[in-house]
Amino acid sequence: MSKLPFPWIALGVGLLIALGLLLGGASAPSAEGGLPLLPLLLGAEFGFLLTGAGAVVAVRRMRREGVFAGVPLLLAVACAALSVGFLWLGLALWPGMSAAG
Repeated sequence: MSKLPFPWIALGVGLLIALGLLLGGASAPSAEGGLPLLPLLLGAEFGFLLTGAGAVVAVRRMRREGVFAGVPLLLAVACAALSVGFLWLGLALWPGMSAAG
């Protein structure tokens, strides 16, 4: 029986979290009708940790199996990019912090 690898699950759930954050008002947290700041920050942190772990697991699996091309590499890069995006979003949402420096 084939199990769905964790990086695929992390990428899928990470994309759903990103969609939820964008629809919840992460692009403009001060706008009326959006989610409060704390759920946005928690979602960004959980998404960062989940997709970061997915990238680490994908890279470890590639090193163990010796496959550094194709779908496993794309999966590792996608999880890492999404993790960096969540980090950037969390820093941009944090009061008094600026992700631009």
